Amino acid sequence: MTRSRCLSALFAALLVAVAFLVAPPTASAAVAFTSTGVNLNGGNCLDLPGGSTTAGAQLRAFSCASGANQNFGYTLVSGTADTYTITGQSGQCVDVYGASTADNAAIIQWPCHGGTNQQWRLVPVAVSGTDKTFNLVSVSSGKCVTPGGGSSASDTNLVQLPCATANGRVWRLPAFAGGGTGTKTFTNPLSQHGPDPWLTYYNGYYYLATTTWNSTVTMRKASTLAGLASASDQVIFNLTRPNGAGTMWAPEFHLLDGPNGKRWYFYYTAGREPYDLGTQRIHVLESAGLDPMGPYSFKADLLDPTQDNTWELDPGILQLDGRLYLLGTFYNGSQPMFIRPLSNPWTASGTRRVLSTPTYSWETVGGAVNEGAEVLQRGGKTFIVYSASHCSTPDYKLGMLTYNGGDPLSSSSWVKSPNPVFQRSNANGVYAPGHNGFFKSPDGTEDWIVYHANNSTSGGCDMNRSTRAQKFTWNADGTPNFGTPVALGTTLPAPSRE
Repeated sequence: MTRSRCLSALFAALLVAVAFLVAPPTASAAVAFTSTGVNLNGGNCLDLPGGSTTAGAQLRAFSCASGANQNFGYTLVSGTADTYTITGQSGQCVDVYGASTADNAAIIQWPCHGGTNQQWRLVPVAVSGTDKTFNLVSVSSGKCVTPGGGSSASDTNLVQLPCATANGRVWRLPAFAGGGTGTKTFTNPLSQHGPDPWLTYYNGYYYLATTTWNSTVTMRKASTLAGLASASDQVIFNLTRPNGAGTMWAPEFHLLDGPNGKRWYFYYTAGREPYDLGTQRIHVLESAGLDPMGPYSFKADLLDPTQDNTWELDPGILQLDGRLYLLGTFYNGSQPMFIRPLSNPWTASGTRRVLSTPTYSWETVGGAVNEGAEVLQRGGKTFIVYSASHCSTPDYKLGMLTYNGGDPLSSSSWVKSPNPVFQRSNANGVYAPGHNGFFKSPDGTEDWIVYHANNSTSGGCDMNRSTRAQKFTWNADGTPNFGTPVALGTTLPAPSRE
């Protein structure tokens, strides 16, 4: 992460564009096929009542038989890998009535016209003991085909509702052909100029945001990890407020409970132009709906209620025992990590407390720094993985705190690992790996780390740091094992059930 002692160098750095190569996935191509669709909640089949030829006839879940009205054709949409039009016995297309985005909108048949409300993404869902199981996700609404109310009863009309892996949202397509039958791969980097990455898999897509170091907030998305490398960054918000109008960095976004249900809250650091270090503060945006790409509106300056006269950087979110906390770093001669309680995703309910101070020698190379705190939870254990030492050195690396119970606001409730948990690899040509995040594979069975790193020992705190991702494992004692950062260009298996 760019920090105080390297900011002056960053201000003067020229940002250059560099071409990059991406290894194509080796999975067999998806093809057209015809199949029944069996709902896993009740075992009923996708059904066109009576083989109707009426435009607007609503589809249903009905006891499986051998009739042609329960066989549907799936044709790949040109230029996609997982998106299909679906046609029934009448030759009409499966359609969301009126292109509605509302819950419980009817799933009907309608003359085919190519609109996105007639396009369906087959998003794999892992189900023990079976295969070829999917969410049928409307491209226009992002919602899933399901029997009304998630009912398991035969003769239940089909509607769209928010996607899930239960409650009638999962269908088995026994004759599914193509896609996922080979081993998909990818190579790093995912973004050539991508410091401070935050990556999330949600509803069939990977979403990636990185530092822009200007007045724009951007995000890219792709249905595969490899696809992120060629995806374009889209501006999702422009910073215009005087106290946070420029130098956007260290972004991350979380799906949290708000007053109108779950919303994406996008946290970032920004200060006044031109690159005024003393005004760097943490800010938050709120999404209008459930699309990670927004639209967003400005929500709050996430300032400390009693200590708002010092800069704060690197927002992170901890959810523990039903409570919400903000993590970050500030400057008091060194850069300790702080924790602050929140009453909601944009409001502090108390002042910051120091959680970790850089004391080990490996935390003080080039400067004493604990920053970029990110939460990892598994099996009832909570870890905070943070970046240590100064980003201007090749020895920028990751350390870890482990929660041992008690008050999360107290540093005594956390135990610091005596050694770094992820660091440079001279053999692989990876230097200063840091400012990480975590995400799950599409089927939820694998844990992945995303981070930035430099290609040489002369790399610094600038926009030439690239975004990389790799899978990690777990030790017998329940702690994460991040391994060694892999070399650029190494062919890696894509996340499970991508």
